[in-house]
Amino acid sequence: MLSKLTHWFSTRRRDRALRDYAIDDTLWQATLDELPFLAHLEAPDRVRLRELTSLFIAQKEFSTAHGLELTDAMTVAIAAQACLPVLNLSLDLYRGWVGVIIYPGEFVIRKTVEDEDGVVHEVEQDASGEAWEGGPVVLSWEDAQMAGGTDAYNVVIHEFAHKIDMLNGEADGHPLLMRRWHAPLDSQAWADIFDHAYDHFCAKVDAVPDRRWARFERDSLIDPYAADHPSEFFAVCSEALFVQPQAFEAEYPELYRLLARFYRQDPARIGIAFAPS
Repeated sequence: MLSKLTHWFSTRRRDRALRDYAIDDTLWQATLDELPFLAHLEAPDRVRLRELTSLFIAQKEFSTAHGLELTDAMTVAIAAQACLPVLNLSLDLYRGWVGVIIYPGEFVIRKTVEDEDGVVHEVEQDASGEAWEGGPVVLSWEDAQMAGGTDAYNVVIHEFAHKIDMLNGEADGHPLLMRRWHAPLDSQAWADIFDHAYDHFCAKVDAVPDRRWARFERDSLIDPYAADHPSEFFAVCSEALFVQPQAFEAEYPELYRLLARFYRQDPARIGIAFAPS
């Protein structure tokens, strides 16, 4: 009886959120037009994404910095991209925090880094996005608007991939694998493929001569920044999976299949999704 009552309240809350945060038809179509990588979704999936976007907006608090005006178009565009990775999973992967902060452009973050001699330094650097464990996602609106380009860059998917990675602790490129979604994929199978791909990519980056570095950055599907840490490799590859799936599959077929199994989506093949286990 209690479970039925809980389900009833949950359904009521969901229906109310969908009603109170409904997305206007014109705004939703404009969002789809601005994000061409959503074209792989068939009509029923676009309907589910629209509903999930409304539920996400109902659950999160959007705010801006430095005088940037928050508009419905900004909110829906960011929410839709945040919901794409969890379309066949659950918004529960974004539980435990509420804030999405949007800056007009890049912003300064302060980090503690340890050099090769073990000396700890406080450094400042420009950033286009930042995901805080247990805290908000911070985004540059200027960079978020670059999502419709021809490369694999997508700061929104990148930062929300970090949030997914943080669900089981500090981001480390080994996200939580749940039996109901990911069986028979397990931590060892993930490590066998992901860690090998990361080590291979790092070796590839390290082997680039200085004189060819600019060309490598221009031609590489995966941003060299991904070699900084396994968590960055996971986030950058998540961008590629959703934004340039055909190119990603062609260049990294085994890694593509791993991430497609994790997200339970196969964007390189229109209309194909991984069935629930």
